[in-house]
Amino acid sequence: QVQLVESGGGSVQAGESLTLSCAASGVTYTRSCLGWFRQAPGKEREGVAVINSITTTRYADSVKGRFTISRDKAKNTLYLQMNSLKPEDTAMYFCAASVVTFGTCYTTLVESDYSYWGQGTQVTVSS
Repeated sequence: QVQLVESGGGSVQAGESLTLSCAASGVTYTRSCLGWFRQAPGKEREGVAVINSITTTRYADSVKGRFTISRDKAKNTLYLQMNSLKPEDTAMYFCAASVVTFGTCYTTLVESDYSYWGQGTQVTVSS
């Protein structure tokens, strides 16, 4: 059974940093992509960053150069290092997993490509 548990959210000032974590269980490392999505009030959920088992990454244009996604195979944990945070980064951040039965998954930021989701962690950035 796949379980994703996010942590690390909080309230910060613009320009500060936060690191989100997602503990993933029941996910085979070599057959999965792990991603971060976010949803701001009144907006649709959007893809932020994704990483696969060979550490290929993809980022939304809005976070390129500021956010870094990584995963620790030994700890089966996903991270999102967020620097230079802006008020528009305020959202609920979700961890998501996409699994494949063979080969390496494609790093997509399309919500419907992900089958498993965490409960989310809130990030609030004030100006």
